[in-house]
Amino acid sequence: MKTGKFYKPFTLFFALITILSCVKSDDYDVPNTEIIAPDIDPNSVIEISSLRSLLLQEQTNTENPDAILTLEETNKYITGYVISSDEGGNFFEELIIQNSSSNPNTGVKILLDANPLFTSFEFGRRVYVKLDGLTVGFNSGVLTLGIRDGTNINKIAESAIFDFLIRDVDVASIEALPITILDFSDDKTNLFVRLTDVQFDRHDALGDNRKTFAAEPGDQFDGERKLESCATGYSVIFSTSTYADFKAVLLPDGSGYMDAILTYDFYGENFNITVSDPSTIHFESEERCDPAEIDCGLAETTGTNILFSDFFETQSPGDPISGNGWTNYIEAGSEQWEAFTSTGSSPSLGISARMQAYNSGDSSNIAWLITPKINFDAQEGETLNFKTSNSFADGSTLELFISTDWDGNPDNIISATWDILSAAYITQDSDAFGNWFPSGNVDLDCIEGSAYIALKYVGSGDEAFDGTYEFDEIVINSD
Repeated sequence: MKTGKFYKPFTLFFALITILSCVKSDDYDVPNTEIIAPDIDPNSVIEISSLRSLLLQEQTNTENPDAILTLEETNKYITGYVISSDEGGNFFEELIIQNSSSNPNTGVKILLDANPLFTSFEFGRRVYVKLDGLTVGFNSGVLTLGIRDGTNINKIAESAIFDFLIRDVDVASIEALPITILDFSDDKTNLFVRLTDVQFDRHDALGDNRKTFAAEPGDQFDGERKLESCATGYSVIFSTSTYADFKAVLLPDGSGYMDAILTYDFYGENFNITVSDPSTIHFESEERCDPAEIDCGLAETTGTNILFSDFFETQSPGDPISGNGWTNYIEAGSEQWEAFTSTGSSPSLGISARMQAYNSGDSSNIAWLITPKINFDAQEGETLNFKTSNSFADGSTLELFISTDWDGNPDNIISATWDILSAAYITQDSDAFGNWFPSGNVDLDCIEGSAYIALKYVGSGDEAFDGTYEFDEIVINSD
């Protein structure tokens, strides 16, 4: 038996305990955990926005949009206020700071190989970051600091965290920056923002299948829920980690305001909104801005009488959709539904109708394509069929509406009542790129009187909202 290797360390350990037990408690000092204001020359502190500018200049000089920049011998610091917290499990080994406690204009994410962080870097704590030895780049689309690892940015080792991060005594009350979804931009990421008059999409927040933040069977890594603005109709993805402590909490079913952090998704492609925990979601109003729904379901059969149809083969590619009773109306921006044809990776069905905000340069694009009036009292068994596709929908939306009170005058489209035909399927951004998806055999037999059916596109020239939708092969049948 190899017992000798056990007795020796045990003997030393016992002797050590004996010696220490003989020392009076007042013979040594308790470690001082008091935070002392750092003595940093104000002239050595630069703005976080200057850090972004240095990176952009490096990318310009190297003609490499993915370049990162390692900082050496600058003797410079940045300072900011902590706006993230990993206490709720929705952030992991990262700290986000912004340049001001109110009216901020830039922020940065710092990668740290340690958790928890909120015990040392609580919400509102002011910190200084020593830049020498750190590398700055765009990680998942947002400005990020860490340690160079080849062409990537890695986390600062736990043992070196306080070599780079210096806590100040100041713990500020953070005022969320008022913003709208249309105001989102790259330089506003990593900021603590406030979105007012918003709600979660009715398909996620209402009904018997009301969703949780991130505990649904299909949630992988993150739960993604649509957050929509009642004022503008625009939406953004609200993201929650599947490791968050509150992942199984049901989404709030009301409306109100939310204080959150603006960021990008994992791929750095689409804007996301996220929170440290649900305490900053204030949906206290029971009133929602959902449009009324008309849902006759899906019909089992399709009649042989055609009330209206269009495969757009008589349209001229590049020209606005016209004729055959269509109303092609621009509510906002400069783009409208046009005919297009393509045999590429996103092929058309011959000639199809397309709406996109790509390269529009507009802050808002809203476009309607409305059928001629259909008298639903003149026959029975009406059904609707069509197909849609997208060339990356991004944050833009396409919805199908019906109105029984629009008078046919384009000037009155916005003031008319438009209800959603919820049974129809319209392609989603998550659908396979370039594929065409059928609407389903949408039953219209529950509709009374005369009505118009409309497609409504909402997007903008911003790359996060400049999606493209294609539409074709619409047929309205009856018995």
